Amino acid sequence: MTSPSATDTAPNTAVNMRDRIQQFDWSTTPLGDMQAWPISLRSTVTLMLASKFPMYVVWGLQRCSLYNDAFIPILGNKHPGALGIPIWDLWSDVWPQIQPLVDAAFQNQTSYFEDLPLEMFRNGYAEQTNFTFSYSGLEGDTGKIEGMFCVCLETTEVFNARQRHCSENEKLQQMFQQAPGFIAVLRGPNHVIEMSNQAYLNLVGQRDVVGKPVAEALPETVEQGFVALLDQVYQTRQPYIGNAVRFDVSRSGGADLVEAYVDFVYQPMFNEARQTVGIFVQGHDVTERHLAQQTLMQADEQKDRFIATLAHELRNPLAPIRAAAQMLDSPRASPDTVARVAPIISRQVNHMARLLDDLLDVARITQGRILLQKQYVRVEEVIGTAIEAARPLVEAKGHHLSVHHRDGAIELEADPIRLTQILSNLLTNAAKYSDAGASIAIESRLEDQACVIAIRDSGIGLSKESLSNIFRIFSQERSALDRSEGGLGIGLALAKGLVSLHGGTIEAASAGVGKGSTFTVALPCTTGRTCLQAGAPERADAHGEGKRILIADDNADLVTVLAEFLEMAGHQVFTACDGLSALELAARHRPDAAILDVGMPGMNGYELARAIRLEAWGRDILLIAATGWGHEDDKFKAKAAGFDQHLTKPFAIDQLQAML
Repeated sequence: MTSPSATDTAPNTAVNMRDRIQQFDWSTTPLGDMQAWPISLRSTVTLMLASKFPMYVVWGLQRCSLYNDAFIPILGNKHPGALGIPIWDLWSDVWPQIQPLVDAAFQNQTSYFEDLPLEMFRNGYAEQTNFTFSYSGLEGDTGKIEGMFCVCLETTEVFNARQRHCSENEKLQQMFQQAPGFIAVLRGPNHVIEMSNQAYLNLVGQRDVVGKPVAEALPETVEQGFVALLDQVYQTRQPYIGNAVRFDVSRSGGADLVEAYVDFVYQPMFNEARQTVGIFVQGHDVTERHLAQQTLMQADEQKDRFIATLAHELRNPLAPIRAAAQMLDSPRASPDTVARVAPIISRQVNHMARLLDDLLDVARITQGRILLQKQYVRVEEVIGTAIEAARPLVEAKGHHLSVHHRDGAIELEADPIRLTQILSNLLTNAAKYSDAGASIAIESRLEDQACVIAIRDSGIGLSKESLSNIFRIFSQERSALDRSEGGLGIGLALAKGLVSLHGGTIEAASAGVGKGSTFTVALPCTTGRTCLQAGAPERADAHGEGKRILIADDNADLVTVLAEFLEMAGHQVFTACDGLSALELAARHRPDAAILDVGMPGMNGYELARAIRLEAWGRDILLIAATGWGHEDDKFKAKAAGFDQHLTKPFAIDQLQAML
């Protein structure tokens, strides 16, 4: 007899059979390592463990035993030592009675017995028991019978109660009704439903099914093949096991079907003459589990698509940047070459920066970490700014852009930067996904206490399916993916998030693929409020007189480029690649301004700013934090450390010059 593993040397009913089987050292048994088990054995054991009905499996020439949690009470003190041992050792006390049945099962002969009397020795003493059970052969992966499957119900109490003139049917019905899984007993070749529990009635919509053939009681099962499966089991006398099988069921008895998924077993039942008399049905509704698994799989696929798209979108601007850098590095590069290449680098860097900003903004919206800086703004001015942002693409593709303000000047309370971001995103999409020379129209109007801004295009349009999920993150119309503009599929999700933060709504409409689209933004506003046209503010000289400027950053390339730009603007520049060196330079040269990276070796930017502020000569220095961390919390930390300004990388030189 094979000994159990070390984890099973003492009974422990708190350990469920799924864990116990996984932890068992199967390499000490004829079954060998679990990873090498046949697929058919794994599937049967999985179904058995999921069932609340007592079951056990016997496998291989040595007849090794496996069982589920519901079978433990039947074993008594034989558990947990019963796991993995030959059936003749497990049932040595009743082996003479059951051996012929076991041998018959391995010869593909199924047997079924009701209330079979057995004298068992399982709790330290002999006791008379009764069991209703079925033995049937199990096919291995090669199609040969390699195991035996037993569905077992101890009927000792029911049998004894019958002897005391109690109703067996009443007891069985009570047990059936309390079972968490669905159970039904079908009689005869027409599969008349003789018994069913509450879980079964819940599955089929509380219909009156008892006493009716399955095809009549549940007509939807016919076309789905379930009745044909019942016929197959009845005729071949072989059980059928289904895992996560789709079952479109009527819960109201009408024509409308609800999608469900079930694990189930069809087990043939036999009389003493070994004739098929019916089918025992047992299983579980696994719809929620299956749909959750599908959702996880779809999310995983969506993640993979996004990562691939992100890599593509980042490679696109990197290619011209790399080529331009090689051209500039060439000794044959002329001033004309520099003049042509520099704008290319600038455009591509700006494109990459927008991609990263959009990604970060989506994450911040999801986490509720974006704070709007609201003020009263004129809608036509915001639209004008958005048009300027999208104009290069609009003009490059030769589109015809028209703007119409139906109700004149409209003012609303909004974050002008975020509102511009929303509209430029929609305008850029319209330009991207329209063929050259297309028409794009922007219209603003007052409607029901809201400012409505509609952007219409004559581009690729949207399918009905896309309209339902177009604002979901990473969602793109299929035809859009075939275009070079591609994109990450986050622009519309970002726009929707920003509109929602403003208390507004955004909707998409389209007559179909190839028929253009309309995106409509509605934002709450003060109806009828008008703005006085304000003069343009005077612009301060971005350069001013030459200043002494300290640059400290561990990115040597950035230090070199930034220093060269500032020197070209007439400033005197001192550079360092770590915090300690920067502090020494600051003490020596007393700069007017310092541009400091936050993450530097030796002394980080926050520590450096505090050290400078402690010095008398450092109290009036303009300190600018230049970092890739751009959240509001990061700006607050910079302010607390003594910084005057905060620049989020990558930043435009114009921003820096304005601060100086």
